[in-house]
Amino acid sequence: MSKQMTKKTMTKPIIIGIFILFLLVIIFNSFYTVQYNSQAIVKRFGKILKIEADAGLHFKIPFVDDIQEVYSGNRVYDIPTSDVITKDKKSMIADDYVVWKVTDPSKYYKTLGAVDARAEERIDAAVYNATKNTISSMTQDEVIAARGTALTEIITAASNSDMSGYGITIVTAEIKALDLPEDNKAAVYERMISERENIAASYTAQGNSEAQIIKNETDKEVAITIAEAEKDAEQIIAEGEAEYMRILSEAYNDEDKAEFYNYIRGLDALKESLKGNNNTLILDKESELVQILYGVD
Repeated sequence: MSKQMTKKTMTKPIIIGIFILFLLVIIFNSFYTVQYNSQAIVKRFGKILKIEADAGLHFKIPFVDDIQEVYSGNRVYDIPTSDVITKDKKSMIADDYVVWKVTDPSKYYKTLGAVDARAEERIDAAVYNATKNTISSMTQDEVIAARGTALTEIITAASNSDMSGYGITIVTAEIKALDLPEDNKAAVYERMISERENIAASYTAQGNSEAQIIKNETDKEVAITIAEAEKDAEQIIAEGEAEYMRILSEAYNDEDKAEFYNYIRGLDALKESLKGNNNTLILDKESELVQILYGVD
């Protein structure tokens, strides 16, 4: 009797412990967490029940619902280098990188099983085809001239067209390096240098031509301005002399004033003729100066 009581006493705690453990397992499997920049695919019996995009703690039916978390932030994938041919049959080496993200987890799961390695395989093929088709539609010179934003936009759009069915968006597909094979690199660089020199010479010639036009126009304007200024100066001088003669005419308009004026003019002329050293003045006795000096009428 005592042995049976002992067995019952020992069994009861074990059962309670197992029940508590089972309860904890149920509770633990009833919740799941969605991380920031992630979405959770909630599956029930292998079929998608819903997509949970809100970060935080969420409830699920234990042992029935299965959770697969998918990162929905931007990812960077470096694509291996590849040879591409331009429209004019020139070989180039393209080195691309891609920024991509999952925008439709349901499609991503159904088409690729939400496996990132499979996604990168599809991205690799899509971006290579987009790069090859884009560059094959352009000459080598056009590719070199367009490299940068314009080329990136074309390749990104073409890549997204191929990836639309996988729940993936290509944020950007950019050629980080577009190089030439070693065997024709030197020839291409020499041609590019020659073209740039021709362009520079054209700009220089155009600048010199425009400078000469400006100089000719300026010289013309200066000549016109000087001619007008000289014309105005001559007119002012003529007007001044006319005014001077008018004033003299008014000042000596009678005989006495006229004789005084002639006397003053005679003295001025005598003074001018005696300037300098050892000058001798010989005058005719009938000259006006002699008459002025001797006071002869």
